[in-house]
Amino acid sequence: MLVTITLRKPSDAEAVAALILQSHAEARIFTFTGDLGAGKTTLIKALCKVLGVADATSSPSFAIVNEYRTGAGAPLYHFDLYRLKAEEELEGIGFEEYLDSGNYCFIEWPELAQGLFPQGTLCLHIGVAPNGVRTVQLSRV
Repeated sequence: MLVTITLRKPSDAEAVAALILQSHAEARIFTFTGDLGAGKTTLIKALCKVLGVADATSSPSFAIVNEYRTGAGAPLYHFDLYRLKAEEELEGIGFEEYLDSGNYCFIEWPELAQGLFPQGTLCLHIGVAPNGVRTVQLSRV
């Protein structure tokens, strides 16, 4: 594990997102794990905001992937793999091509694709304490 960041309230998400992006400027592939309601989408929305995404962002639960544009005009891909049942479904959406694109890829529920992530992928696990405080543990593949 690289580091653990405490997220005391949802309004801190943008500051935490900025810290993560500054501390790991080379990272382009980010995975997000945690229980339902832990704050994965909230943190991804904050990352998108820090990266200058002007479009409204939401979890791509049914679409599997949403594409946005950063402030610099580069594509940014947000995946939600929760509904997928087999790794073969990833081939159908060209998942590895997205990972190889060099653009930001934010992946919720990455377990199904575990063997596909390249070395250096930044893994964020969000835990929730009984008092509602979140911890974001960062590690690498």
